[in-house]
Parts: sequence; structure tokens; C-alpha cells
Amino acid sequence: MQKGKIGVTTDNIFPIIKKFLYSDHEIFLRELVSNAVDATQKLKTLSSFGEFKGELGEMNVKVAVDKKEGTLTISDRGIGMTAEEIDKYINQIAFSGAEEFLNKYKNDANAIIGHFGLGFYSSFMVSKKVEIRTRSYKEDAQAVMWTCDGSPEFEMSDIDKKERGTDIVLYIDDENKDFLEESKIESLLKKYCRFLPVPVVFGKEQEWKDGKYVDTDKDKVINDTAPAWTKKPTELTDDDYKNFYAELYPASDEPLFWIHLNVDYPFKLTGILYFPKIKSNFDLNRNKIQLYSNQVFVTDSVEGIVPEFLMLLQGVIDSPDIPLNVSRSYLQSDSNVKKISTYITKKVADRLQEIFNNDRKQFEEKWDDIKLFIEYGMLSDEKFYDKAQKFALLKNTEGKYFTLDEYKTLIESNQTDKDKTLIYIYATDRTAQYNYIEMAQAKGYDVLLMDGQLDIHFIGQLEQKLDKCRFVRVDSDVVENLVKKENKDADALSAEQREIMTTVFKSQIPAIEKADFLVMFEPIGENAQPVIITQNEFMRRMKDMSAMQPGMNFYGELPDSFNLIVNTEHPLSKRILSETESACNADVAPIQAEIKTLQEDIEKLRDSHKNKKDDEIPVTEKEDIRTKESKVDELRKQEENLLATYAGSNSLVRQLIDLALLSNNMLKGEALSKFVKRSVELL
Repeated sequence: MQKGKIGVTTDNIFPIIKKFLYSDHEIFLRELVSNAVDATQKLKTLSSFGEFKGELGEMNVKVAVDKKEGTLTISDRGIGMTAEEIDKYINQIAFSGAEEFLNKYKNDANAIIGHFGLGFYSSFMVSKKVEIRTRSYKEDAQAVMWTCDGSPEFEMSDIDKKERGTDIVLYIDDENKDFLEESKIESLLKKYCRFLPVPVVFGKEQEWKDGKYVDTDKDKVINDTAPAWTKKPTELTDDDYKNFYAELYPASDEPLFWIHLNVDYPFKLTGILYFPKIKSNFDLNRNKIQLYSNQVFVTDSVEGIVPEFLMLLQGVIDSPDIPLNVSRSYLQSDSNVKKISTYITKKVADRLQEIFNNDRKQFEEKWDDIKLFIEYGMLSDEKFYDKAQKFALLKNTEGKYFTLDEYKTLIESNQTDKDKTLIYIYATDRTAQYNYIEMAQAKGYDVLLMDGQLDIHFIGQLEQKLDKCRFVRVDSDVVENLVKKENKDADALSAEQREIMTTVFKSQIPAIEKADFLVMFEPIGENAQPVIITQNEFMRRMKDMSAMQPGMNFYGELPDSFNLIVNTEHPLSKRILSETESACNADVAPIQAEIKTLQEDIEKLRDSHKNKKDDEIPVTEKEDIRTKESKVDELRKQEENLLATYAGSNSLVRQLIDLALLSNNMLKGEALSKFVKRSVELL
């Protein structure tokens, strides 16, 4: 029997494996099964080259739990090891700068294990003792057993083992007894080993007999050794791709389409990426791409390997150029990973362009499902934008689709304003904005439907990227102002009439939570609506963006800002002005005259104070200004009260306001009930 110390340059490797790697301790099973698969494949390679002339026989990896003995065993019939090889590969964990390295990476299990091939030693995360029972494939090899209890001491002795290969026997420690549960081991094997290239056997297939499940004689193989991504695209049908997707994501809808990745240079990469149906459950569907290294599952957290916007895709990527044990710092700095990320972006864009070119009808049918994904890509990746602008579609309210270039051609003759700016008119809700859409279409304008989750950001990007253009929502102004062709003359109201009409209309707007109204006047034709409500494009857009973007909460807290636009050319608006002047002039005119006189007096006093320092102005004159300003405020309140009282008695004012609110879906509750009652009375 040989006894000795493991040649590690620091004694603290085991405490680090036990303590610092604990959070990742389930990966020990992946490491040991992967080692067993490697040993099996190496023997197959030696056999194919004629260096091993014996019978291969059954080449499975077996995993077995013995609850009574407290052991978990991983067995293979691969190349095995001699005593010398154990001494070389197991006993010599010597590496330079060990202390510095261990201190640097002590919190990152993957970095330690991956950096120095310590996969076998991950077994000590869950074991109080580990045995290796192995016999080399070489002729007349002596089988040996190596034993270690998690200290640097080991024992190695000759044993009797008839078959070549290796058994790793883990004596599970008291804190990790859950690794003796068959259900736990099976779930881990399915997570990490379900696509390994060598059959992995765990237990027996079961059948229903006499009211219960019983074991049969047939081994239960838990993995698919030749998954779809390892085959050539020419070997696969559409059904094969769909069936593999169903295997990866049971109970999911069929994918829209897929991309088969297959590259040998400058790195090796295979895989299949699927476009799932995506609407707005944006965050729910992330981390659905599985990363493999030579068919061994690594992670489904693929940030850094897959560009951010492609995280919405699903499927498998397999690259031996990415180590089995991937640390975050590795992903962020490795040049191969960056090349892979760039390649995947290009491949996805090329595939979308190909589908668009070959079957535009199918592409349009699926556009609403993939629009979120493509816009996300264009917003977050400049190179993807450059490619995607050729196949990204805009959809109008009639359900027709256009490329960016096609749409520009469609609207430039009719929707270019006086400053030569191309105006893209859009709606966000076809039903709620129906009246505005109808008015815009009546003027020959085309209206886009931009109702997607990212559309508000996409609009901003297009305004920056496209030549001299602006997006305006169809309800952001009266239709005559959406595409301003010429400077308009001001309406014919005098300053006093504007003041009267502003008070009359503002006093009758019902209180709406978190909404402010500005009364405005526009001469927009006697056949247009008498009162129209619009919403300021800039403020509304800022509020929409604040809902999705951290750091813009200021805008989110502001009330919604609406314009209540009175059409000064409509007969009903003219009638209200005429009736108000007739009913109120006798009381309002003297007040307005007094206000005018006071304001003139204040202005004269202020003019006389010009070029004077504050202490040179007589106190009596300062007091006179304050008194007169206070009197003006008092008179304005009197005027407002008179006009508001009158407006309250003129049911036509409130009716026109309520009709405008109703067309904007803003009339609710008590205000709606009063409107219905008033409508009946007016009829």
C-alpha cells in the first residue's frame, strides 16, 4: 500500500472546496459524469485508431445510489488509470502562485474548478471520503484503489477489478444527505447530462404492475446522445426542429422559426436558436437559452455570450471554445466570447433577412410576434440596427406593412411640412383614437399603429436615424396642425373675448385626477368639431418613457397635460361667445374697464421707477402698486365668478366639453351620468 500527501502547494485547497464552493456544490455530479464520458470517448478514439484492439462492449456511464451504504457511485468502462496516472493526474495539484490565486477566486467556484481542472476534487464538496477504483485499458494493467478523506493525505493500494474503467465512490457527508435521494440525482442528471454523447444510465425503466410502478430489467438512459444541434441542417425536417423545441420547452407554443448555427472557424460553435412567440412578457422569457460545452450543460445564464437583445430567444448553443466552468469575469474579457456574440448577431440578422426575402407574406404574418424582439435588437445593438433597417416593418392602422424605405415613399408627397420635415403620424390605440385617425385619413394622411411595448423608444431612435423626420401622435394636435403646410393667421378673437371664453370653458371642465387642461383657440373650419382635446407630444412621450426607464420618475409624477381646443369657426362656439357677451357684458364690461385702468396706472408707476434704485422709490408709490395689484386680482375673481356662474347655467358649454372628453374616453363616473341626463334634456 502506498501512502502519501497530495502535492498541492497549499494545504488550504480542501477548506476552500468545502466552504467557498458550497453555493455551486451540485456541479460535482456534472464534473464526475463529464470525466467518465471523456474516459469513454478516449477509449473509442483509441479503438478507431487501432491503438486498442480489445472488445469495446457496452460503453455506458452508470450512476448508482446506495442509501444504506451512504454512497453515490459514478462508473465508466473507459480508459481507466494506472497507479502512475493517478499519481500524475490526481495527486499532483501543483500550481504556481496558489495562495494568490485562491485568495483572488475563493468566492467563484467555476473559476477555481475550471482554471486548474479540479473537476474531480469538486466531489469533496459533498463527501467525507472518496474512493477511486480503476483499471487501465492497457494489457495486464493492475487495478488500484485510491482513497482520501478530504485531507491532503491519501492511500493507494492494488485491488482486484476484472473490468477496465473507473468507479468513483462518494461517501456522502452528513450535511449533504439529499444527494442520496434518487429524485434529486435524477433531476441533476437531467439538468446537466441530458444531451451527453455517451449513454448515462441511472436505475431501471419502470412499468405499472399490480397497482404500483416496479423496476424492469431495462436500464433507464436519461440522455439523448445525438440531439438535433449535433446534426447537419440537411438531416433535419421541420418536424425534427419542432420536436426538439418541444423536448426543450414542454407545453410551449410552436416556435415561429429557428436558426441552425454551425461554424468551424475562427471558433467552433453549433446550436439551434428558436424565435418563440413574444408579446410583452419580456422579462419572463429570459434565460431560456442553454449553453453547452461538448454537449455538457454549463449554464442558462448566457449574458456576455449572447447579446442582450437575443436573450429573448430560446434554444441551445454549444461551443468547446467556452470552458465548461465559466466565470463572469472570464465572459466579460474573453475575445472568443466576443467573437461568438458578434457571430450570433450577424447570423440572426441574416436569417431574418433571408425569411423576409424568400417569403415576405410569412414574415408579415409573424411580424406582430417578433416585432418586440427586432425593435429591442435595433435599440440595443448598432450593428443589428444597420442590418435590420432593411427588413424592419411599420404597420399602419389599415393592417398594411411597409419597410422604412417603402413607407417614406408612400407619405413624402402629402406629409412633408413647410420646413421640409417628413411627418410620421401614428396612433397607439386604434379604438380609443378612432376619431382622430378618421380625421387624419380624411385629409389623405396615412396613420401608423405604434402600440408595442418598445414603440415609444423605437420612435425616438427613428427620429435620430432617419433624414429630417418627426413622429407625431394623431391626437397630439388638431389635424390641420399635424402637418403644417403654411403659417396660419391668428383667429379673430380679441384679447377680452379670449379671456371671457377661456374662463367660460375652463370653469366647466370636470375634475379629472392627475390631468391638467389648457384652453386654446384655433380657427379650424366650421365643419370640424367644435371642441377637441389633444395631448402635448413631448410631455406625453416623456411620461410614456418614464414608465419604462429608471431615472425619469420626475416625468411620471407630473399630471397629464391636455389641450382643450375651441374651434372659433364652428357655429356653436360662435353662439356661446355671442350668448355670453349678451348675458354678461353689462356686468363684465365695467370690471374689465376698471382692470384696464388699474393696469395702465401700474404700468405708468413701473415706468417711472426705471433706472431708480429700490431705496430711491417712494414707499407710498410701492404701496400704491401693491394696492392696485391686489385690486386687479380681486376684480379678476369677480369677473371669473360671474362668467363661471353664467357658464354653469349654459348647458351647451358643458355639453361640448363632455362630447370632447367622451370622444377621448375621458368621461367617467358622475360626469358621464350627468352628460347622459343632460343629453336627454337637450333632446
